[in-house]
Amino acid sequence: MTREIQIRAFSPPDAVPVRELFIRVNRLLAPARLEEAFERYISRSLAEEIDRLSDYYSSRNGGFWVAVDGDEIVGMFGLEALGEHAMELRRMYVAPAARRRGIARKMLAFAEQECRHRDRLQLQLSTSELQEDALALYRNAGYENVREEIANASSNKTLGGGIRRYHFTKRL
Repeated sequence: MTREIQIRAFSPPDAVPVRELFIRVNRLLAPARLEEAFERYISRSLAEEIDRLSDYYSSRNGGFWVAVDGDEIVGMFGLEALGEHAMELRRMYVAPAARRRGIARKMLAFAEQECRHRDRLQLQLSTSELQEDALALYRNAGYENVREEIANASSNKTLGGGIRRYHFTKRL
């Protein structure tokens, strides 16, 4: 029998497993031609965001949560404010061994409810062509694809490297 997945706020003892999950998932996403670009992206994201989650998200009027199965972190996601009425979903990842159990759907529903609780009735997000399961999840959950771009510049929010990015939004 599978345990119920719990979603709770990130706390300092979660830092190492969250960091490891971020690295593992991003390395799995990396096509061979972009391995070096992914390693640069991982390093930059660790320094600018992942290794300082509490400060990063609180400075953006947001928060960061983990999905846990018993004592194991099997998922993670963050929200940051966009203006007065919207939030952006960030860093939603599920551990490879825990996929196909509805964890991503549960985290997305939690994020939407958190937005409603904060009276921010629009949730925005972006993902890449490399994340086909995420694209299907967002489309099936009623998100509207409002923009596509070829991301050439890198930041802590995007790899760059000529990857196609999809930007979605949903009124809550």
